[in-house]
Amino acid sequence: MDKYINSPINEEITKNLKAGDYVYITGIIYSARDAAHKRMYDSMIKGEKPPFELKDNIIYYLGPTPEREGQVIGSAGPTTSSRMDKYSPLLLDHGIKGMIGKGKRNKEVIDSIIKNNGVYFAAVGGAGALLSKCIVSSKVIAYDDLGTEAIRELYVKDFPVIVVNDCEGNNLYETAPREFCEN
Repeated sequence: MDKYINSPINEEITKNLKAGDYVYITGIIYSARDAAHKRMYDSMIKGEKPPFELKDNIIYYLGPTPEREGQVIGSAGPTTSSRMDKYSPLLLDHGIKGMIGKGKRNKEVIDSIIKNNGVYFAAVGGAGALLSKCIVSSKVIAYDDLGTEAIRELYVKDFPVIVVNDCEGNNLYETAPREFCEN
C-alpha cells in the first residue's frame, strides 16, 4: 500500500506503517554515515547533546557524492545499515523515529525499534542518482571535517522508501521470502 508521510514523524505515524508498505516522505530528514554516527554516539555517551534534535526525526544512512553544477546534491544512495547497528539503539532511545538504509538489522536494533515505536525503511541501493532528484535542499549542519560523511539536513519531496521493520516486529526480509515461496 502506498502511503505519503511528512517528516518529522511521530508514534501515530509509525504505528500506522507496516512492513511492506511503500512510503513517500516529504520534509526534513538528516543524513549520517559511519564516522558521523560514531562521533555522535561517543559525544552522547559523555552526556553531550547531539548535533540535531533527534526526537521524531528520520536519519538516512547516506554519504552523497559531490554535486555537479546545477544540482542540490550528488548521487544519494543508501549505505549498508548494519554498519550503524552499534549506534542505533541509543539514537532510538533518544527519540529517532525512523532510519533509512539498505540491508538487514541486528536483533538489538529490531528490539529497539519495537520498544521505541520506530521504523526502519529501505531505499533502493544502486538508484542514488534517481533518489537525489527527490532531495530539494541539502546543507551540512555538523562534522564538516568528515566530508561526505558530515551530517546534513535534507529537505526531501516524495522520497521513496519501503518499510522493512515496523514497530510491531514485522520484518519484510523474513515475510517476503516466505510469502513468495507460498505463492
